[in-house]
Amino acid sequence: MFRTLTGTMPRYISRQFLFWIIFVFFALSFLFALFDFVELMRRASGKADASFSIILQMSLAKLPHLLQDIFPFVMLFGSIVAFWRLSKTSELVIARAAGFSAWQILRLPIVLAFGIGVLQITSFGPFAAQMYNQFEQLENEYLKRGGERLSLSGTGLWLRQGNKEHQEVIHAQVALDGGKRLQRVTVYQFEGDNNYVGRIDAQVAILFEGHWTLRNATIFKPNTPLQLKSIYRIPTTLTSKKIEDSYNSEDTLSFWVLPDFIKTLEDAGFDASSHKMRLHSLLSTPFLLVAMVLIAATFSMRTSNRRGATFTILSGIACGFVLYFFTNVVQALGLSTTIPVWIAAWIPAIVSLMLGITALLHTEDG
Repeated sequence: MFRTLTGTMPRYISRQFLFWIIFVFFALSFLFALFDFVELMRRASGKADASFSIILQMSLAKLPHLLQDIFPFVMLFGSIVAFWRLSKTSELVIARAAGFSAWQILRLPIVLAFGIGVLQITSFGPFAAQMYNQFEQLENEYLKRGGERLSLSGTGLWLRQGNKEHQEVIHAQVALDGGKRLQRVTVYQFEGDNNYVGRIDAQVAILFEGHWTLRNATIFKPNTPLQLKSIYRIPTTLTSKKIEDSYNSEDTLSFWVLPDFIKTLEDAGFDASSHKMRLHSLLSTPFLLVAMVLIAATFSMRTSNRRGATFTILSGIACGFVLYFFTNVVQALGLSTTIPVWIAAWIPAIVSLMLGITALLHTEDG
């Protein structure tokens, strides 16, 4: 039993592994929450409506999203600390003397890391996306004061434009050319505090600089005769770039809804590269977390003295920064279509996994 996956020593090592992962997770949660809260307070300075409670609510809503993005580093630093402490107390030495190889020692931590990755994308990820959606709504209301918002669904495209005095909500059953050309359009007009003032139906709406041009428009106004216009213009501050930037960001969508939303985006003529990148990055997460465990084991399993501890910590931090820089560069190449998006999303996990396996094999053979 001592040598099996569920034996005494593997279970003890796994408990230590989980303890330090959780410890690092909460430590980084506190630090990131503090830094983000300070940054939000800076952005909110001079905005009377953005009270302390609103900023605190925004910070807490954004925190799960931040933690989801840094979880590979949580796994890396937590694993380094866990294996270093086991090595420092000679517990790994005892395990090796009892006949355990590095792979047998790491078997359960690897399984746990993969399981944590699966839970992250299937359970924690949807929660983080929902909370981040709330953060963006609060940010638009209290910090950005933006009047434009676009949403895509199975019923078509919904676009809001305007300001506090006058707003239009535009619904189109078909969107083409990245939202610059709309078909079967209905425009709902409001003034002040959501006071309905009219509706416009049109066959086609085309975005030009400074205005929408509606063709074959039917104008409905309360207590006003029906009007028919072959050409009707609505002022707008929207541009094609603003439209592309205003639809639901990939960070507000969970793993479960991303595939359908990507199809909706592509059917509407929008670029879905960033959403595809997000989907494949989520799928690669379990493998990336396993790679972090292997890399951490390479640095820390043979370390016992103070000099070795310093080297371990510095090496782990350096490895984290290199991984972060490498991931950003590769994803930028993917978003620029220099390389396929799915390759750009999977390369960090695959390269990290290969480096971890190679380094650990070299260490074990040595």
